[in-house]
Amino acid sequence: MKDGKKLVEVERVQTGVRMEKRLVKVLKAVAELKDMTLGDLLEGIVLHAFEGKAAFSAGTLKEIAQFREIYGLKLRAGDSHRLKEKE
Repeated sequence: MKDGKKLVEVERVQTGVRMEKRLVKVLKAVAELKDMTLGDLLEGIVLHAFEGKAAFSAGTLKEIAQFREIYGLKLRAGDSHRLKEKE
C-alpha cells in the first residue's frame, strides 16, 4: 500500500440497495475521481461516519459541490429519512 499501512483482510458481500439516482451519479463521479470503486468509497464514508469523522477533505468537498451542480443534486442532509419514491 502506498501510505505504508498494512492491508486489513475482510469478507465482502453483495448488496441490493436502492439509492436516489442523482446521489448515485455524484458518488460514482467521486469514486472515479479518487480512482476507487463505488463500494470502497461507500465503505470509507460509513466507517468515517461511525466514528463521527468527516469523510472528505475541504478540496474533495469542493469537487463534490461541482458534481452536485452538474447532476442537479439539491438534496441536503436534512432531507434524509424524508425521501419518497416517485410513482
